[in-house]
Amino acid sequence: MTLVLQKSSLTLEAAWRIADAAIAKAEADGLRIAVAVVDQEGAPLALLRMDGVPAPIAEFALDKAYTAAVTGSTTKDFSTHMDSSPALRLGLVSRSRLLVWGGGVPARVEGETVGGIGVSGGPEEADIACAEHALTIVLGR
Repeated sequence: MTLVLQKSSLTLEAAWRIADAAIAKAEADGLRIAVAVVDQEGAPLALLRMDGVPAPIAEFALDKAYTAAVTGSTTKDFSTHMDSSPALRLGLVSRSRLLVWGGGVPARVEGETVGGIGVSGGPEEADIACAEHALTIVLGR
């Protein structure tokens, strides 16, 4: 019987690289975003807000990253899952920090969730694209 779990997490260096890659993609696409990267427990490692992006957008990015990390699914998929059960939706609607707008993506290495990224500020599909691009560039996912 195993009594101790070993958990892997993104490093600060990885978080900064992921955030920078998301910002670079947003700039190339003409977007203004905020990006957050968290560890596997949803604790913040990096939070960047491009010039001119309102402060609440950064909070949305942080909540998207948290949701992706702690649920192990994209925020868009989590939204679909919540729609499958009225009881689930009612139970989770009162939970702070869980956000179901697209743009939150879990960071995985060898199938293990090691953190999450949240991007907010653009259209939903653009936020998702920035997040996925950043993870691919840094983690090769």
